Amino acid sequence: MASYGTFYRPIASSSTSASKADQPDESKDSTRKNRNDFKLLCPFNIPLTPEAAAVRIIRNLRYFGLYYTLFVWIILFISLVPERKHSLIFLVDMTVVTCFFLILLRALPNSVVLQVIDRRLVLAVLAVVTAVELILTRAAIHLGVTLACGIPIILVHAILRVTDDLFVGEEACAAGGLVPLVGVKTGDVESNSAASV
Repeated sequence: MASYGTFYRPIASSSTSASKADQPDESKDSTRKNRNDFKLLCPFNIPLTPEAAAVRIIRNLRYFGLYYTLFVWIILFISLVPERKHSLIFLVDMTVVTCFFLILLRALPNSVVLQVIDRRLVLAVLAVVTAVELILTRAAIHLGVTLACGIPIILVHAILRVTDDLFVGEEACAAGGLVPLVGVKTGDVESNSAASV
């Protein structure tokens, strides 16, 4: 279990035993070389251009959209708990309606009525109705503060988060060979680190 999740590179060994006798510290040098070849992959990176940042924002909003929505919803829920019980009830009711609609989409994917109605349109209408309910129950300040705190955090995450090309598929390891840690990155504007080494 000590090597779970790690990949090893083959150690380049010399062809003659005489050269091993001449250099008694070769094992230390090869270990140092292997440590220098190891690359720590981080899922966060600063984009190089504004275009790369825009691409990342769009990609991450598609990929993490549900998580971003839940993040804002939880902040709003926590801010409504101490003072605005009626607003909290309306928020929970709209959450139930939204979940019911999404369950219908999952249960009846080929329904004619659900194909005519766009999912994004329904979710946008539910978000507007929720905002209007919160304004009518005098919780607009909570909604404004929640959006003012949540949206910058979401944008920073969407800009800095790199795509999930950090895993190795089973097909790559199926032949029993070792997988290189440094390779071509297929992202927005990332460069090939193997070419620079």
